[in-house]
Amino acid sequence: MVNDAVSQSINPPMPTTVLFQNVRIFDGKSDTLSAPSNVLVRSNKIAKISTEPIPVDRRADTKIIEGGGRTLMPGLIDAHWHTMLAATPLQTVTTGDVGYLNLLAGKEAGDTLMRGFTTVRDLGGPSFGLKQAIDEGVVAGPRIYPAGAMITVTSGHGDFRHSFEVPRTIGAPLTRQEQLGGSMVADSPDEVRVRVREQLLLGASEIKLTAGGGVASPHSPLDVSTFTEPELRAAVEAAGNWGTYVTVHAYTSNAIQGAIAAGVKCVEHGHLMDEATAKLMADKGIWLSTQPFSFEEDSNPFPVGSTQWAKKMEVAAGTDKVYALAKKYKLKTAFGTDILFNAKAAAEQGAFLAKMVRWYSPAEALRMATSVNGELLRLSGPRNPYPGTLGVVEEGALADLLLVDGDPVADIKLIEDPGKNFVVIMKDGKVYKNTLTK
Repeated sequence: MVNDAVSQSINPPMPTTVLFQNVRIFDGKSDTLSAPSNVLVRSNKIAKISTEPIPVDRRADTKIIEGGGRTLMPGLIDAHWHTMLAATPLQTVTTGDVGYLNLLAGKEAGDTLMRGFTTVRDLGGPSFGLKQAIDEGVVAGPRIYPAGAMITVTSGHGDFRHSFEVPRTIGAPLTRQEQLGGSMVADSPDEVRVRVREQLLLGASEIKLTAGGGVASPHSPLDVSTFTEPELRAAVEAAGNWGTYVTVHAYTSNAIQGAIAAGVKCVEHGHLMDEATAKLMADKGIWLSTQPFSFEEDSNPFPVGSTQWAKKMEVAAGTDKVYALAKKYKLKTAFGTDILFNAKAAAEQGAFLAKMVRWYSPAEALRMATSVNGELLRLSGPRNPYPGTLGVVEEGALADLLLVDGDPVADIKLIEDPGKNFVVIMKDGKVYKNTLTK
């Protein structure tokens, strides 16, 4: 049923007919809001948008929401999220019971949806079971585009083994990180193919490799490049055979350029790249999926003075530059947060989007988290788990919608307080939150 309060039960509301009356629309593409309009949702799609009244049958399964001039906008999309890892401390992830970890992730998924993020692109972690539970209505949560385990090399980003677990024996029992499905180690083109195909078998919509060093991993300096070009090509070929694509974790120019040479279509991060690399990305039409990392200690889950903490600070120092290059070369730029092991930061997911006005107008930032991210999701081709159009308010699009008490184009800080300002949250035509009385 459709409630007038937050609904996160194991029996979420069924799709129905919902009419939003008297709303101003941010359609995910424009710079301004529409004139007062009405929007009709039938089942899980937007059926009609009109400035004229839309007649509906007054049946029991019809819900009329009086917008009162509030803003109707697309559900937000986080293009770099970790559903299993965002809010759970690293120590708990590496040592905790698997059932407990899934329960934590299920709760966080509900919280993510209540922040207005109706879709996430999961770029590392065992999210297949959580996705299934959400899709079946067992728990509330966003749509998940899962990459499955991120694929890395020995000593690469994502290799959390201890020194006593080296040397690695090919064919030996999997390590804890691999058993959990957080990351898989592959040290040859043949191993890479196997690991990619395993993730595709499990339901991956895209594939992620770690082409360079990373922050969280203890044995992975930022300056290193990891996979060889033949290894990267093996992943691109295997993913391409399934009609989807490879994205790579890479901060530096060398790592990015090697990945582009191998045929990847998207780069995650890029904070330490140079101008020539940005131009190469533009020339090749490569997507940049980057994040507004900052120096605030609250956004850094690692102990002050640790190696990981220092690496996070080095990456944060490149944030201004990466956005400047993205704007200069008009890169196809996606918005994401890449929050890891930090419940406080995860709860401020929307604030990460609001921070984007340091480099972009509010409308540009909102477009990035809606229609632009929706375009990126379509790179999955036939592996797209949710065929249809996301990130826009237009007829025929999937009905993932937020009703905002105010105008986020004029005041993007409204996104920072979803509990107060998102009065209706709809995903797939189902109302999960409605704080309006009628």
